[in-house]
Amino acid sequence: MPKRRVVRRKGVGISHTYHGPRGRRKPGFFVRMLRHMPGWAYWVGGAAVVAVYVYFFYYFFVGPFGFRWRAMYGDVSYPDGYEIHGIDISHHQGRINWDELKDNGQIDHCPIRFVMIKATEGATRTDENFRENFYQARENGFTRGAYHFYSVHTPAEEQAYHFINTVKLENGDLPPVLDVEHKPKNQSDEDFKYSVLRWLHLVENHYQVKPIIYTYFKFKTRYLSDPVFDQYPYWIAHYYVDSLEYQGAWKFWQHTDVGRLPGIKGNVDFNIYNGSYYDLRQMTIGSQETIGEKAYRD
Repeated sequence: MPKRRVVRRKGVGISHTYHGPRGRRKPGFFVRMLRHMPGWAYWVGGAAVVAVYVYFFYYFFVGPFGFRWRAMYGDVSYPDGYEIHGIDISHHQGRINWDELKDNGQIDHCPIRFVMIKATEGATRTDENFRENFYQARENGFTRGAYHFYSVHTPAEEQAYHFINTVKLENGDLPPVLDVEHKPKNQSDEDFKYSVLRWLHLVENHYQVKPIIYTYFKFKTRYLSDPVFDQYPYWIAHYYVDSLEYQGAWKFWQHTDVGRLPGIKGNVDFNIYNGSYYDLRQMTIGSQETIGEKAYRD
């Protein structure tokens, strides 16, 4: 074995052992390429990386939920040409200050005329604030309604009976509402339509008035486009658009889910009614006795 040569650098005072030409590893191709790149190329490459990141962030996180991003910055628009405004509430709004809401609550400088209240979900669940909200809405002069959130886990009959046993509608109340937003994965489209109709028929037979169907635009066109559903009043959810894409008849439009009102902590859904206040009252249960007109005509 050859003797190692010790090299002492002048002015340093320490010794280094020289291991021959194999002591240093040759840099890779990518590193050598970067060393020979001009300075401006680094700026171009960095800008390209940032551009790609921004594009994918917008594509996956901003684009599909653009209405929510606009809402964060206060861009909440109100549909033009409508004067009858209302809200829908559940336990998510917490305990409501009904005096404050009645005295100071306005939407687009118009008074709140109606309040839709979550009552039940599935075959067993009752909204924890339903009874208090349902009572207070009527006591404070709002036209009230109650809705059921359709579950994909229980039969439609059990859900209908749960709503009927929980909600005691009176003259002056809006018809019952079925909130349907999901279809069971293991159920065919035809069976799903039959289940929804089963709920509607049972509830209609009990209250003697046609229920309202609440859903969003794409779900309506995908699963509830059968003409048999056109006999029911339609409440559509479609946020932050100037006008509805849906071309059929509709009664209510939920146009934002980030409204703010005195007396309610946090966000609340805003809705408009497609008609006059007289039309809204005409739609209520017992309107033939209360205002001399039928709620529905064949």
